[in-house]
Order: sequence, then structure tokens, then C-alpha cells
Amino acid sequence: MKKIVIVVCLLAFGVTEAQTNKDIANVYIRKANEVLTESIDFETALTMFQKAMKYTDTISDKKIASLGASVYFETYHKQPTLKEQLAFLEKAKYYSKQYFDLNNGKNKNSEDFINNSDNYVFILENIDSINAKLEKIEADRIKKEKELRRIDSLKTVWVNKSNELSFKADSIYKFNKNNVALYTNDGYFGLLNDKGEVLLKANEYEDAISFDGFVIFKNKAINPTKLFSYNTNNHVSFQLPSISDFNTLSTHYGKVMLPRGNGRLVTYPNNTHSAFVYDLNVKKMIKVANLENLLKRLEKFEAIRKYNKDEQVKIDKEWYNFGGHLGGGIHPLYGIEDYNLKGFLCSIDGKFINASSGYQYIGGFHNNKYQAYKGTEVLWVNQNGTKVSTAKDEGGKYTGNSVVSKLENGKYQITKDGIIVLGKESLEKMVDFLRSFTE
Repeated sequence: MKKIVIVVCLLAFGVTEAQTNKDIANVYIRKANEVLTESIDFETALTMFQKAMKYTDTISDKKIASLGASVYFETYHKQPTLKEQLAFLEKAKYYSKQYFDLNNGKNKNSEDFINNSDNYVFILENIDSINAKLEKIEADRIKKEKELRRIDSLKTVWVNKSNELSFKADSIYKFNKNNVALYTNDGYFGLLNDKGEVLLKANEYEDAISFDGFVIFKNKAINPTKLFSYNTNNHVSFQLPSISDFNTLSTHYGKVMLPRGNGRLVTYPNNTHSAFVYDLNVKKMIKVANLENLLKRLEKFEAIRKYNKDEQVKIDKEWYNFGGHLGGGIHPLYGIEDYNLKGFLCSIDGKFINASSGYQYIGGFHNNKYQAYKGTEVLWVNQNGTKVSTAKDEGGKYTGNSVVSKLENGKYQITKDGIIVLGKESLEKMVDFLRSFTE
């Protein structure tokens, strides 16, 4: 008996709660209709309708369905995105269909039915319109993504090509007028032109000196045993003869002076009483053709006091080994008891330059000037050893349009007018490269 009472109570409570929800929903429906009647405020009416739907499981009144279709349709265009607008139109379509389901095909000629029919057509048309816009947006998005992927792929192609047109180097020196520059890599010196073409690979010579268009490569920075000449004026290159061909006792070239524009190169090998003078143009060691005649003239002009058959000369009270001719009348003089360079005789006025207090080394003669060393200082002198202005490097200044840049990966790249070049290959700027595939 108690169980029956409990069931009856629960049923009564359920009916009461359902009745209460329906009443609350009706209140909000009534407010929605009032708002539309008084101020045609569809947004507020929509809010009231949505609140009503929270208390309604199903719609059994076609007027409520019509209201739902109306408030969603009239407010869809105020939604911020097309997807949200489409969602509102789908709601309007849903309630509009409910209206027709509840109407059961009755009163098709009534104003209410005609209005709902017209609204339903408008709803469908707007759904189609928004779907078309969304489809276009999606198609544009896919097209843009494909284009971006294509551009990324082209960028990768460009970067790979750019990397191919770069080269490894530690540093690159300035180009001369012949469009040639020294470069270093892994501690070795090499030579390249302003297109990035390697003229001499940097893999053997640890040092190099350049002047007047000539470059002398040395296998060692100090006391080299191997020298290589490159003439940037005519691109003639060759390895100099072994120093033992000059003097069998010599094991290295010693101090190597700057090459001069007339092709003369002077070095000071060890274990010898003579400077090594070489003509880079004719590839020949230079020695005094008739030494006795020269010594006679020097004696006659009182540049020396005496000379003997051992190619030794006396200046004041000291005897020296005659060390050849640097050109322009300056002659290196060596010790009698050793191989030490004692000084230089300036035959133009008989002046003797002591190596210990004056110049330790003097280079080849060209354009009235010699390169000289006084300790670690490099200077230039004339034919009697007087200091003069620095000689002009006939290698000249670069007048081309190549620009050398160091990349983030440490490699170098050369551009001409913005075009990357390496030998006969070239690559335009990335923006121009991409544009050529999009125009």
C-alpha cells in the first residue's frame, strides 16, 4: 500500500514540475512576442526564446516554431563569422521545418503559412549563399596553402642553389685591378678571381706576398723552401727553381722581399754569399754578366778600394764577399768568415749601409725605389739608401662590381649587381627568383 502511495506522489511531482517548466517557457514566449510587437527587437526576442527552450523538450505549437524560425533568421546576419551565421540559419531552418510538420499541410492559403513558406525559401537561399562563401574561402585557403608550400619548395631550391654557389674560406683579401685576390682556408693561401673561380687552391702554401700584380706563395712563412709565382697581369704561374739550383749549400730562400713590377724578386737564402735575384717574367736567375768589369768600374769610381779573384771587395779597411746586384746600383755584401749579410754598397755615391745599424734587407729595384727592412719596420729607399715615400702598388685598385659577403654558415659568396655568381653559374635574388615562377 505504501509503495502505491509513493508512486502516486512521484507521478504527481513529475506532473507538477512539467507543468511548472511549461509555464516558465510560456512566460518567455509571451515576452518574446511582446518585444516583437512593441519594438521589433529580434535580438531581445531571441534571448527570450532561447530561455524558453531551456524549459521545453519539444515544441507542440506551430506558432512557437514560427517564432523560433523568425528570431534566428532575423538575427543571423549580426553574428561575427560566417560559420556562426550559418549555425543561426540552420536553427531557423530547423524551426521552420517544425512549423510545417505541426501544420500538417493545413491552411496552406493562410497568411501565416505563406509568410513561413517565404521565410523558409529565404532561409534556404541564405544557407546556400553562405555555404558558397565558405566553400570559396576553403578553396582559397587550400589554394593559398598549396601556393605557400610551392613557394617554400622554391625557397628550398633557391637556398640549395645559393649554397652551391658559395665557397669555403677563412678570409678573402681585396681584389686588385686584375680582378684577383688572395684568400685563406685552413691556414693556407690561395688565389681567386672576382667570379669566385679558384686560380690557385689554398692547400699548400702557408704564406703569400703580393705587390705590383705579382703574388709569391711560400710553403712556410719563415725561411720557405718552396716558392710559387703568379702574375695576375697575364695569369702566368709557375714554381720557382729549387734554391739548391742557385747554391748547393742553401736549404731555404730566407727572407723573401716583395716582387716588383719589372718582374724582379729578391730573397736572402742561407749558407750563401749572394742574394737570390730572379726575373719572374723570363723565369731566369739573374747574375752579374761580367763581374770583373763591374768590379773594375766600382774600383775606378772609388766605390771600393780593391777587389780580388775570389769576388771579394775591400771597403775602407774591411773585406767583404760581393753579393750580386739588386738593380739600380745597390750590391749586398757578406762576411768573409761566415754567411752573414754585412751591409749594402750604394755604387751611385760609394755609400756603405751597415746591416746592423741600417737596413737588414733590401729588395729589387723598380721605379727608383727599393723595399727595405729596418728591424720589423718596412720602408722604401732610393739608390743611396735614403728613405722615400712608399712605392705605389702597380697591382692597382679594384674597379669591378663584385661584392664579397660572409654567410651565416661561415662560407663566402660573391654577388655582381645583386646576382650571386660562381664562375659561369649565377643565381638571381630570391625575390626575383620567386617572381619568375609566379608571374
